[in-house]
Amino acid sequence: MQPPIRLSWVYRSELITAAHFSDDDTSIYGFVASIPTWPSWLLLTTVVLTLAAVTSIIPVKYVVELRALYAVAIGITLGIYISVQYFFQAAVLYPLLVATIVSAAVFVVFTHLPSESSTRVLPWVFSFMVALLPVTYLLEGQLRARSFADGDEAEKFTNMLAIEGARMSLLGLYAAIFMIIALEIKFELALLLREKAADRGLTHGPPSRSSAFPPKARLLQQRRAHAAPTFTIKRLAAEAAWMPAIGNVSTVLCFIICLILNMTLTGGSNRAIFFLAPILLLLNQDSDIFAGFGDRQRYFPVTVSISGYLLLTALYRIWEETWPGSGGWALDIGGPGWLFAVKNVALLVLTLPNHILFNRFMWDYVRQTDAKLLLTLPLNLPSILMTDILTIRVLGLLGAMYSLAQYLISRRIRIAGMRYI
Repeated sequence: MQPPIRLSWVYRSELITAAHFSDDDTSIYGFVASIPTWPSWLLLTTVVLTLAAVTSIIPVKYVVELRALYAVAIGITLGIYISVQYFFQAAVLYPLLVATIVSAAVFVVFTHLPSESSTRVLPWVFSFMVALLPVTYLLEGQLRARSFADGDEAEKFTNMLAIEGARMSLLGLYAAIFMIIALEIKFELALLLREKAADRGLTHGPPSRSSAFPPKARLLQQRRAHAAPTFTIKRLAAEAAWMPAIGNVSTVLCFIICLILNMTLTGGSNRAIFFLAPILLLLNQDSDIFAGFGDRQRYFPVTVSISGYLLLTALYRIWEETWPGSGGWALDIGGPGWLFAVKNVALLVLTLPNHILFNRFMWDYVRQTDAKLLLTLPLNLPSILMTDILTIRVLGLLGAMYSLAQYLISRRIRIAGMRYI
């Protein structure tokens, strides 16, 4: 961790100087391009300004003008730091990157501390930030590719790798921005719903008072409290109708970008989807995009995305193994490729019933008969034991787990219903 201080100001012994030019450094780290250290002061400035705003040294909560200056200031300092530190070879993109970070900072700050014009301005700020993504991504390759069009082949290959790495970094930056926006909107909506529920008297009282209610009245009170978010979501049209829709767009864009990064960096890892699917928990109910989506279906996008991703990955693996290269139709009827495809497709189909039943159950929570679950559970065993593709084996194991989980959840729902009756 080299501090952002000029080398002429510090003492450097002969041992430190020799260590920087030793052969061990080159053999371990390779020839690393030197990057400036002065942007660290900008990062330090961003941290100090944020602490001053949080501790109310800068009264951003009460003065709208100071709030706007604070958002623009941290956007500029953080944008310049990210541009110089991680995109130092693409100076042409600095204005676009700084504009993106400034837009994100303004959006987050005025979503957390809204003003009178936030409802009208913030959707346009978000649209501008989304529009900058394809422009910056395309310019990253087009402008830099022209600068080395006349070089030799080795230099072109090295520069193309550098452009690809910069593009992946750019996608990672946008994924982080969309994640922060989705988290902020989810937090603000939760606070708004809690305040509305408290205003309508739907919050729970002290434990001693609620314990005096009879069980049936206490259950009815809990049912009204759980029904409050669905009711109040419909009343947001006059206050923050844009927030759920923008939160959903941010969540979907973040999830898609993460899938692209997973396909590019890991080749489509099966394990990655289990870490990426929980991003969809940030989806909100709105009146436009996800009209029928509520708090009860919050786990449905997670499970259906895992099942869908693994299904498409398994089909791609079968296609990749059966049709190697681009030489056209490579299946001979009765040959090894044909047997491989038919066998694994059949095993893949056997895993689908439990996935379909469980994803449907996560949407409507309609209890299935125990006989149906017990009959579909053994269908996963051939896929686990006989398949040649790891993704199909993962689907079989996941289908068996889904069947057991659905049985336990259905049993719990049935016991709770019997107690209510």
